[in-house]
Amino acid sequence: MGTLSSELAPVAERSSPRPRIYADANVPAGLVEYMRLRLQWDVLFVIEEEGLRRAPDVKHYRLAQQLRRTLVTMDRDYLDDRRFPPAEGCGVLVINAPDQRQLFALVERVDRALFRSGAEDLRALPLAGRKLQVYSDWGRE
Repeated sequence: MGTLSSELAPVAERSSPRPRIYADANVPAGLVEYMRLRLQWDVLFVIEEEGLRRAPDVKHYRLAQQLRRTLVTMDRDYLDDRRFPPAEGCGVLVINAPDQRQLFALVERVDRALFRSGAEDLRALPLAGRKLQVYSDWGRE
């Protein structure tokens, strides 16, 4: 028998077709709101959780895995495979853009490319066991 989160995470994953995101403290609140409202992502935002606000990166990485959520961050420290082994995670998406407008456009492209394989067919953990760093020009045709 595992922990409560490890037991409930697969159930929650199956019950919601929306992408399940773990947004760390480096993600701007405006972008979290955009992901929730515009993209309809299920976002756990650590700033909203008192016990997680100042947690170390390793705790965030492990918790995202336990909760079966893709970790979204602007912190390039997560790209260190020694500290954050890809095989031990549900995926890391490191996003970078110079302003809010370009961040919004970037996550729109990420949504289309990674989380939606068809018009409304959603993929839960497209980066499981992998990491992806994207910049404002990523995915432009």
